[in-house]
Amino acid sequence: MVEQAVQNPGEQVPAGGVDQLALPFGHRSRFARADFVAAGSNNAARAWLLGVNPWPEHRLALWGAAGAGKTHLLEIWAREQGAVLLRGPDVTRAMLGELLDGPAETFRAVAVDDADHAADQQAILHLLNAAREQRIALVMAARLAPARWPVDLPDLASRLRATMAIELRQPEDALLRILLLRHLADRQIVVSQPVTEWLLRRLPRTASAIRDAAIRLDQAGLAAGRRVTRALAVSALHDLLDQGEIPAERLADLPVR
Repeated sequence: MVEQAVQNPGEQVPAGGVDQLALPFGHRSRFARADFVAAGSNNAARAWLLGVNPWPEHRLALWGAAGAGKTHLLEIWAREQGAVLLRGPDVTRAMLGELLDGPAETFRAVAVDDADHAADQQAILHLLNAAREQRIALVMAARLAPARWPVDLPDLASRLRATMAIELRQPEDALLRILLLRHLADRQIVVSQPVTEWLLRRLPRTASAIRDAAIRLDQAGLAAGRRVTRALAVSALHDLLDQGEIPAERLADLPVR
């Protein structure tokens, strides 16, 4: 039997227990509404995106650091609204022309992830104009607020500045704990409660660091063929961890990444 991926907070992993059987399961992100963790850091974004208040010019921008939940919220909204879901780098005028020429019901709502990485600025301008003129609901997600996107077109810069922008802030401690446990469970990584608590004290307080740590621990656990111990975590994450509790002689033995 494969051991439980994340221990119950009240349970301890028995000393000398059987190590985890390393199975290379593929990881697939979960983007259902039920999987989104509500917290103070994302309250405003959820309220505006999933609420009933209309958006000025029929467009809304979500922005924030990697891992803050922007893509998850876009997926929820796109699924519930029957929206076309696009990636900024893939948006072109030709693509938009085909969508706009199709049945009206197929283009009544649009979500664009990584919108600040769009290569075709004319296409984004065209999309913003269409949202206003044809009353198309448009949601864009990016790392930066729209007013700070690197654009060359004055008309596009003006429309971006006029777009309602809601920040998803870095998660609070309670949400970071949930994110770490979820990332570990999604990858079927066995971590005892003491090691989990140690990681939460030592990892940077950002969603992206939590996600990156889970990826590295998954790779290290598979390579070692055993569950994640504190020693394995130190080896895999030494450049991420606050090293106040890591002996200097242990750090000297670690590989340079």
